[in-house]
Amino acid sequence: MTAPGAIFSGWRPCVGSCLSRCYQRGQITALGPDCVAAFVPRINTASAAELKALPGVGDACSAKIIAGRPYKMKDQLVSRKIIPQATYNKIKEQIIAKQPKS
Repeated sequence: MTAPGAIFSGWRPCVGSCLSRCYQRGQITALGPDCVAAFVPRINTASAAELKALPGVGDACSAKIIAGRPYKMKDQLVSRKIIPQATYNKIKEQIIAKQPKS
């Protein structure tokens, strides 16, 4: 397993009540063996490296995702022709389109 901070700046150790808060915010998808909360990339704020870690997303797709921001819903990645449906099907359960706070 890659060190959490190496790719995802959003990864951090998460225990106790913190774990509950992370879950409520939709930031936990899985717990690793050392109890690290998996980061859920927000397509409106994720870095290129965070996006490229998703299956089927490379340099070109990550650049198109970033250029097409903001998104109200994650399925806009397909409706705006940012990524193909097949790629979206692979990542749709792993991303969220939460709007950044202004």
